[in-house]
Amino acid sequence: MSLNILSLSASVQGDQSTSRMLANELITKLTEKAGAAKVSERDVSNNDIALVTGAHVGAFYTPAEERSDEQNALLEQSDALLAELKEANTLVVATPMYNFGIPASLKAWVDMICRVGETFRYTENGPEGLLNIDTMYLVVATGGAPVGSAVDFVVPYMKQVASFIGIEHVEVIAADRMNVDADASLKKAREELSEIVQKA
Repeated sequence: MSLNILSLSASVQGDQSTSRMLANELITKLTEKAGAAKVSERDVSNNDIALVTGAHVGAFYTPAEERSDEQNALLEQSDALLAELKEANTLVVATPMYNFGIPASLKAWVDMICRVGETFRYTENGPEGLLNIDTMYLVVATGGAPVGSAVDFVVPYMKQVASFIGIEHVEVIAADRMNVDADASLKKAREELSEIVQKA
């Protein structure tokens, strides 16, 4: 199966972003191992994804054949985000930890792609994810908070989102506590990255 990667970046640090740098290294290694890959990139940090409103929710839950022209227009951005997500079989999410959680821009993306009938459906046994994405690679950078600690609300949340939309396999690469010891943090993160690629 060919590798089709959607790469999301959420840091406002641009080229200086640790999470983005590591995600790029990961994608390079995954591509080398696969022989080739299609890579689509989306930078959510520019805040161009609309925040969900009541009108969005109404449109989300209106059957497609019953939506008004106004509702269809309102969903154009969400539909575009869904299309690129559904095309991928691998998801790479590069995100910093801001105040113990994900950036608002990444949350806006989550809210636009978690849509009933598109990425999940309700069943008698609870929600069921609908995506055919094999793996989400979550690359997280923090300043002082340890990933996996009681104050880490990035990894548990993104794992829950992944499971909710049908991605059961999540690999985490953590460059945490960068403001404490950046060299040690990057060394550990790159070791994790190499191990993850080896078993991919």
